[in-house]
Amino acid sequence: MIENAPLLSDEVTKRVKKLNTTLLADAMNGNGSMNFNIKPVSDDMVVVGTALTVELRPGDNLFLHQAIYMGSKGYVLVVDGKDHTENAYLGDLMANAAKAMEIEGIVVNGLVRDKNELKRLNFPIFAKGYIPSGPYKDGPGKINNVISCGNATVHPGDLVAGDANGVVVVPRESINEVLDMSEKKLTYEQNRLEKIDAFQLGKHNTSDIAPNWLESEMSKFNG
Repeated sequence: MIENAPLLSDEVTKRVKKLNTTLLADAMNGNGSMNFNIKPVSDDMVVVGTALTVELRPGDNLFLHQAIYMGSKGYVLVVDGKDHTENAYLGDLMANAAKAMEIEGIVVNGLVRDKNELKRLNFPIFAKGYIPSGPYKDGPGKINNVISCGNATVHPGDLVAGDANGVVVVPRESINEVLDMSEKKLTYEQNRLEKIDAFQLGKHNTSDIAPNWLESEMSKFNG
């Protein structure tokens, strides 16, 4: 019996939900971001959870069906669809089933269908686009193996976060370090925004709103 990786703690998911994918990506120096084409079916969709990985034969979704019924609250299905562009891997029926299983969302390196229905369902689906053609259901496939999705390596149990900017994967062993750095970056950005707002009200000069690293970096070109 294939077992899912342990869920990330509630503390971790609560911390992540206060951040966004850009902060997480910056904390990893741009690593862990999936291909720019993988986007939510609706820009207001946000997903955070523990990776449950699925590897599919191009155009075939048999093992994705199985993974849905292995999922539960806290898991995000991350699907290596091999960047196949001739068949959709899922539509509204499978999305409804995944929502009923209380899965947090699905990220697929491939196409989906039933665009309008998926938007109305308000269940986080991230994919590369849409096509009417349905998939095969013959297999083979793999569940809870290391996969590549949108050029990002995903291990079962990794942190997955997605929003309007795209999807980021944080290796499980690096989560605390990445979250610490992301939270520091959030504080920095909030302080910068406060200074910019004050500048617009005439309370600060230009030197107060410029980022603190700018002068030293520009000095390299002022020889």
